[in-house]
Amino acid sequence: MSLHGARAAALLAWVNSTKVCPDPLNDLSQLQDCSVFIRIIHKIHRSKEGESVLEQPLPERISFVHGFLQKHCRHKLSTENLIPSQKLLDGDELTLAKVAVLLLYHTSMSCKSPGDWNEFDYKTQVELASILKFVLDNEESLNENLEPFLQKKALPSSSGTSSSSSFEEHSPPLSVPHKGEVRFLKLQRIAAFPSTNDMLPSPPSSPMGDIMQTPQFQLRRLKKQLAFERENRDRLEVELAENHKLLMEKEAQITMMQQRIDRLAKLNEKQTADQLEPKEMEELREKNESLVGRLHEAFRQCQDLKTEKAQMDRKINQLSEENGDLSFKLREIASHMVQLQEALNELSEEHNAALAQSQEKQGQLEKELHAALQDKKSSEEKIEILQGKISLLKDQLAKLEECSAQGKGEVMGDVLKLEELKQEVSNLTAKGAELQATVLRLEEEKQLREAALQSERSRFEEEKQQLGSLVTSLQSSLSESHQARERLEQDLQAWDAKGQS
Repeated sequence: MSLHGARAAALLAWVNSTKVCPDPLNDLSQLQDCSVFIRIIHKIHRSKEGESVLEQPLPERISFVHGFLQKHCRHKLSTENLIPSQKLLDGDELTLAKVAVLLLYHTSMSCKSPGDWNEFDYKTQVELASILKFVLDNEESLNENLEPFLQKKALPSSSGTSSSSSFEEHSPPLSVPHKGEVRFLKLQRIAAFPSTNDMLPSPPSSPMGDIMQTPQFQLRRLKKQLAFERENRDRLEVELAENHKLLMEKEAQITMMQQRIDRLAKLNEKQTADQLEPKEMEELREKNESLVGRLHEAFRQCQDLKTEKAQMDRKINQLSEENGDLSFKLREIASHMVQLQEALNELSEEHNAALAQSQEKQGQLEKELHAALQDKKSSEEKIEILQGKISLLKDQLAKLEECSAQGKGEVMGDVLKLEELKQEVSNLTAKGAELQATVLRLEEEKQLREAALQSERSRFEEEKQQLGSLVTSLQSSLSESHQARERLEQDLQAWDAKGQS
């Protein structure tokens, strides 16, 4: 089955937006040699490893792409099952589209290059947003669901995402009890921890901007960054251990040199004391002068090494303290995000329950209004018929009154018939007025309900924007931690290079 045309076009538009190839691509088959994928990875990863891989044969390039996806995307299923190497070698367009989807997902999750989504048209943004939402909802089952999603056939309804329209189905929850406002205040308290940055405004509204500001996307991005920070912390701890080992080795070298200097000094004293021949004394004096020069140089090196060791000890202690502070801050952020997610889930459940209740009440009101309108219409028709009969009887009565007195009994009968009709008309008129009042009451109640629902929608949207601001603040704090770790890593690399030299 062929690829979904709109999704394939959106993926090509995203690949072209990375500007890693001189000429825009027109078809997914142009990605077969994996060079564009490697350049995108090189741009994301900011390493020169990709440049050397571009010179390798296609199997090595495929292996490099596999390794990157396996390391950074972290899906439970192996990359080989999701993206078979043989299909990449054959240039299968569906497999190439899968690679583009995973790279789009990783790029979107990366804080280093968020991208300017406004350069895409609205339709392309909708398709890219639906792809991101699909990966978020199906991370655990991509091997089963990604292929049908990228093809023209629709996914089962349980998958949660079948087309771009699923992204736009954001029906805001309706009536929410006053407890919802208290719950949102709780969200604010959970997310309000110390930070040096002010709350950042939400970006301009767009399909990609909207999905990247959802709590689901932000939480997944923060979890991914936290895992990356943990890896950095582990690597820094290993480097600290290696630097400590290097210092121990240098201390051992210093001790050995000191012992050798002591032995040379004792040997010099012994040779001076002995009575030797002039020739031997001359040779011994030359050796002694050479040893004394080496002794002074060794002492100088010892002093330099001791000074350097003291400086490195102080720096390691400082870096260890900074590492501890950063680790505590990361744990605090993770704890806040877990609490924020739990509270957000509770708030969503309350919104959903209130939405179902409001929809049920709305349906009941509409049924009552429809029935009242039908009754009103029926009564009006009956009144109109009876009024016609009354008019006809009045004409007949007028004619009968002109007749002789012997027809008086028949005239009185028509009058009574006429009085009964007037009474029936009066009853129906009263009933019609009552139905009119009922209709007006139901319409007024419906308008009040719609106004309340609209007010609740506005309040919920405002809470959603505030929640996005809170998540942005958390992301800013995490970015500060990341920058601090980068500075720490640079310091350690500098010390390591100096120690090895």
